[in-house]
Amino acid sequence: MEWLTVPFEVTFVQRALWGGMLVSAICALAGTWVVLRGMAFLGDAMSHGLLPGVAVAALLGGNLMAGAVVSAVVMTAGVTALGRTPRLSQDTGIGLLFVGMLSLGVIIVSRSQSFAVDLTGFLFGDVLAVRQQDLLVLAAALLAALAVSVLGHRAFLALAFDSRKAYTLGLRPRLAHAVLLGLLGLAIVASFHIVGTLLVLGLLIAPPAAALPWARSVRGVMALAALLGTLATFGGLLLSWHLSTAAGATVAALAVGLFFLSHVLSGVRDRRTRQVHGTAPLPEVN
Repeated sequence: MEWLTVPFEVTFVQRALWGGMLVSAICALAGTWVVLRGMAFLGDAMSHGLLPGVAVAALLGGNLMAGAVVSAVVMTAGVTALGRTPRLSQDTGIGLLFVGMLSLGVIIVSRSQSFAVDLTGFLFGDVLAVRQQDLLVLAAALLAALAVSVLGHRAFLALAFDSRKAYTLGLRPRLAHAVLLGLLGLAIVASFHIVGTLLVLGLLIAPPAAALPWARSVRGVMALAALLGTLATFGGLLLSWHLSTAAGATVAALAVGLFFLSHVLSGVRDRRTRQVHGTAPLPEVN
């Protein structure tokens, strides 16, 4: 059993595990709504839309997290504004913002001598470089995400299943949508420096999608998604230690693998259920 415990006796791996667990919980809260509302493309666009702010912060020697927050605010405001334009579909607006922000970020970063290093770190992160202060930031982000999720649960629920019903209930769906975008931005900003923007979608989408067939409520999906994300983090760090692979990518790949496993198992369960109900004898009619 030493192969199972030895990696986690190292301090930086322990911090990576705690960081991954916190990221998994944050992504579960935001990612559940992303999956329920079919917003995966929006999540991808917002994650890459952080690049300009991060690039400017890197060039000026400032805080990368602060730069990411500025970009997230710009992306959230842009998506919200374009979503209210009747002649432009939401996907078109998101796609334009995605390409525009990513292009601007690459232009800015290309002015730096450390272009390759900066961009690689932004795209793929470094889960093994988590510091103690990073854990504190993630814990604060988790508390904020939890507060938003609890306070906005009813509005988010109505928005996810019937936005017109949300109007009749007086839940202000436009405001709820903007707050939900903010929650998504919070999850991405808090997570990108841990697993990178390319890989954050692995923890944002895969665990909630894997949990969806097994949970009976939205809160159940969130709880199971956090558990699956934690399992992917533990397993990914373990595999990366023994196989000498990139830790963040291994975590994200394992999260996606758990989704496919869940999909297969739920399919087997559904087929068995149909077979049982299909072969059950008909009740006698007296």
